[in-house]
Amino acid sequence: MVRACRQAGKPVVVATQMFESMINTPTPTRAEASDVATAVCDGVDAVMLSAESASGSYPVEAVSMMDPIICKVERDPHYRKSVHAEATEPEATSADAISAAARKVTGILPVTATVAYTTSGSTSLRLARERPEASILSLTPNGGTARHLALVWGVHSVHTEDAKDVEDMVAKASRIAQDEGFTQSGRPLVIIAGMPFGTLGSTNLLRIA
Repeated sequence: MVRACRQAGKPVVVATQMFESMINTPTPTRAEASDVATAVCDGVDAVMLSAESASGSYPVEAVSMMDPIICKVERDPHYRKSVHAEATEPEATSADAISAAARKVTGILPVTATVAYTTSGSTSLRLARERPEASILSLTPNGGTARHLALVWGVHSVHTEDAKDVEDMVAKASRIAQDEGFTQSGRPLVIIAGMPFGTLGSTNLLRIA
């Protein structure tokens, strides 16, 4: 099911009683910790707590235990290999071609963020499916899209006005990336967008800035 969602470019959440024992105890079982790690290795966008944090006795401990497991797995070099081994071949569209190229660039250059201009969220979803090395900073003029993308792997959304031209695109991306703590002056960014700006389904531009 996770693989099917990734192939479709849809967010996927695993929420199968991941730390059920932590409803009543301050630590999970080894099997539960392994379940979280396995879900991350499978390429999910998010893992979810239910009763553990909604009505359990140790909600803070449950979240505090889950976070380092996720981070440690994603820092493991084998994680990248396994995720990319399950990657879906890009479709013959400009959006998929640009997203695949962006992932390649982030694996070659010391890119600090991949900035995606999007209106509907489709560009950021396609980019997230590629699992680039650099975090995805999604810039959208649509508040609903920004909220929707908060669930997606690696995506940090900012609700902002669309770019007016290429120069404004680069300036806005650079400023917001610094303001949001994704980069510092002089560090490279990858920017993907569609021209003309504000047109749905027009992703056709990749810029290294």
